[in-house]
Amino acid sequence: MDSNTCTAVSEEKLLLASYGTVVLVLFVVGHYGLATPFLTVLFSSLTLYFLGKAFSKPVSIVLFAAINLILFYLFVHFIGQAVAALPVATAKAVPTLVDWARAYGVNLPFTNPETLKEYALSGIKEQLREIAKFAEIFTKESVYILLGIVAACGLFTTPYLDLAESAHAISNNAYSRYTQMIARRFSLFFESFRTIMGAQLIISAVNTVFTGIFILTLSLLGTPLPYSFVIVVITFLCGILPIVGNLISNTVIFSIGLTQSAQLAVISLLYLIVLHKFEYFLNSRIIGGRINNPMWITLLGLLVGERLMGIPGMILAPVVLNYVKLEGIRIPVLSLQERR
Repeated sequence: MDSNTCTAVSEEKLLLASYGTVVLVLFVVGHYGLATPFLTVLFSSLTLYFLGKAFSKPVSIVLFAAINLILFYLFVHFIGQAVAALPVATAKAVPTLVDWARAYGVNLPFTNPETLKEYALSGIKEQLREIAKFAEIFTKESVYILLGIVAACGLFTTPYLDLAESAHAISNNAYSRYTQMIARRFSLFFESFRTIMGAQLIISAVNTVFTGIFILTLSLLGTPLPYSFVIVVITFLCGILPIVGNLISNTVIFSIGLTQSAQLAVISLLYLIVLHKFEYFLNSRIIGGRINNPMWITLLGLLVGERLMGIPGMILAPVVLNYVKLEGIRIPVLSLQERR
């Protein structure tokens, strides 16, 4: 067919189609429960991005594989310890909390401590079952994670959609232009992920290091905090979740402190308050003015993300919010006079 008889497509339509593709991908991820491979691709791409800054692509792939093996071993080890430790810690902490409150005349909003203990235990066991899905071998989630890792390696080595762009009969064809726009959309999405998660991971790592120093100090002073490995890993994992992550890790550390004594729990709580005051400064220094989303929007995004996808949705929510802003600030708005 003569190329002159082909129907031309406007660039505006292709641009709208590229935006629609991003919306469609996010809908499919949420609706069909594909958040695990999607997040795996993003986190793997982030790791490869930083490795690629220092090493060649083949070396980066080898190092990436080694990192995955180490993380898999540590995570399986953590799941085993957490499943054993957290229910025991909760069962010990609730009676201690009740006795402590009664001793100091604090009126608790419940009358039966056993009811609270059963409720807390059921909630923890449910969350542990949810987390454990990521560590099950030969399951659908494990296959998804593996596929996500392979896909990220493929994107790292060959970051192109149209591999035969120069061989097309029509150089300015719809397919090539559409793939370029798609690449631009997801490049911005990854930029958003790198901005949010890169900063969040740094903050989480700093928080984890200081928490580890605190645990080591307590041990040297003769008042060791039990389940230290579980505490350190939970602190890091929860640090990935903005806003609510600190609340979760603080609750776990305080509860484990209660299993030893009320004094140790109070010391732990005071330390965490000081640490998180420092984190406010750290947040402003690391993230700075690059995000600038009001807290209520972030909280709303976290609620919607958790409702749609669970924990992966909470991780993705601030990324999506920032991506929408990155796209929006690049689109000029025509006034009514200009449109006429």
